[in-house]
Amino acid sequence: MPTINMLQAINQALDIAMAEDERVLCFGEDVGGFGGVFRATSHLQEKYGKARCFNTPLVEQGIIGFANGLAAQGSVPVAEIQFADYIYPAFDQIVNETAKYRYRSGDLFNVGGLTIRTPYGGGISGGHYHSQSPEAYFAHTPGLKIVVPRNPYEAKGLLLASIRDPDPVLFFEPKRLYRAAVGEVPEEDYQLPLSEAEVTKEGSDITVLGWGAQMEVIDKAVEMAEKDGVSCEVIDLRTILPWDEDTVAESVLKTGRLVITHEAPRTGGFAGEISATIQERCFLYLESPIQRVTGLDTPFPLTLEKEYLPDHLKIYEAIRAAMNY
Repeated sequence: MPTINMLQAINQALDIAMAEDERVLCFGEDVGGFGGVFRATSHLQEKYGKARCFNTPLVEQGIIGFANGLAAQGSVPVAEIQFADYIYPAFDQIVNETAKYRYRSGDLFNVGGLTIRTPYGGGISGGHYHSQSPEAYFAHTPGLKIVVPRNPYEAKGLLLASIRDPDPVLFFEPKRLYRAAVGEVPEEDYQLPLSEAEVTKEGSDITVLGWGAQMEVIDKAVEMAEKDGVSCEVIDLRTILPWDEDTVAESVLKTGRLVITHEAPRTGGFAGEISATIQERCFLYLESPIQRVTGLDTPFPLTLEKEYLPDHLKIYEAIRAAMNY
């Protein structure tokens, strides 16, 4: 099985989807001959032509409005927003049009074929306009699916599933892992299920939950905790909306403790929603308060990026606090 990085895995998924279905189109800022700012769409224009892989003007609202129109007419658009920090100009199109199209037309029309790809998160010294994690804003909007992969294998399988899903999908790609995450990925076509969390490591004392780039950070923290004799169960949520409540609740009913981590700021972050739901379902089984390890309630900083990010030491301390409560 070949070993590739996350960018190559995403490129393979797009290549497979475009080869299989001529309705699949890739477009966004610089995605054509340049291959995208990170090169995720490299060589797709050479292979499939300028009618199926092309550049758009630098206007995010226009990209998603155009994508909605294409999807409503039967195309399968894969639109790229160059950085998730710049998805906000397209917010109205996504939450008021993409998410509601099928509902408000009584299923006469839909844009279910639309996938929006966008790199998110910190770790590349990008400052506050190239480092944010906006998944929680969209998780408040019924009608969308929100997917975040943690490694190349997951990225390929989840992206193919997203492109073929009957609902519109926001696919957030952890940019700091684009080239740093390397692993074995099948060359052939495969899909991974959406809205199913994965238990990546079984344990009995505490559940540690995250998604995307935080999974690598969790693994470092868990390694430290297990040297202290703490048995950790690790869960990758993989899909933020609709999220897999049952897998998380089942784990917490077993361990009695939960630590949730994400890069986005704490207030209004998706950890709050998970915490409330698990408290409702597992209250009498909890051995300690649910811990949240998140980014800070400040704009994403440049020089203080390391202090802002929820690193493995902060997660380790949260595990210790939960165990010693």
